[in-house]
Amino acid sequence: MKITVMSGKGGTGKTTAATNMALSLKNVQFLDADVEEPNASIFLKPEFFGNSEKAWRNIPDIEQNKCSGCRSCIEFCEYNALARLGEKIIVYPEVCSSCGGCKIICPENVIKVKKRQVGEITGGRSTFNSRSIDFWQGKLTVGEASAVPLIAQLKKKINKNKMVIIDAPPGATCPTIESASDSDFIILVTEPTPFGLHDLKIAVELAQKLGNPYGVIINRSQPKADNIIEDFCRDKQIDILLKIPFSREIAELYSRGIPFITEMKDWQDKFQQIMVDIKEITA
Repeated sequence: MKITVMSGKGGTGKTTAATNMALSLKNVQFLDADVEEPNASIFLKPEFFGNSEKAWRNIPDIEQNKCSGCRSCIEFCEYNALARLGEKIIVYPEVCSSCGGCKIICPENVIKVKKRQVGEITGGRSTFNSRSIDFWQGKLTVGEASAVPLIAQLKKKINKNKMVIIDAPPGATCPTIESASDSDFIILVTEPTPFGLHDLKIAVELAQKLGNPYGVIINRSQPKADNIIEDFCRDKQIDILLKIPFSREIAELYSRGIPFITEMKDWQDKFQQIMVDIKEITA
């Protein structure tokens, strides 16, 4: 199975849930697709293989001496990545979506493509309780506006013979959609606050539009606060898979880069039970 762990906003505990779950299961591959700020390696502590793999995307390269300046490409581009300055067509590569439409629509066939590095992919292996986790992460080049091409290349590392856990970027934007689009199940991590509920609603709407089955983990759970999430999930018939308590011990372990299941052994069984529940939901 491919399971994507998402959250409507940053700071809810998405990486906490994803990494502790990965360490609780067997035959796991972990992809850190939060490529603008990958930090799962802090907790999984992989031994990296060494060389990184560069990730590229295509951007237009215009033969200015052959271009008539008809503006067809400029009018076509929804991202305003092309503009006319005097007799030249200027390309703004940072906002180009690499769709290739300008090349197709050019009546004079004067638009070629060139490669632009958008980031790098590194792999490694984590070991826990004599079990090995296949680890991959993407890191977006500073200044790049779109993480989608990098995440798409990162997902090519997926091993279909393993349980794949993808730590997605927070929010409900294009990078999140790319991370979750073909997953078998989506875990939505939230917190029992008005902000948490607001962003959970956005994440649920996204999961529904993608058509993926999904469930919820409540992080920093407190009995007197959980009803704000529980009432919403009950009304929408959403399964609550797990509650991770608002705990000083968990927070201290997190601050030291230690997954809490390594010190709180009974939680391994609880994360393993999530997989049992997911298989029942998706059956």
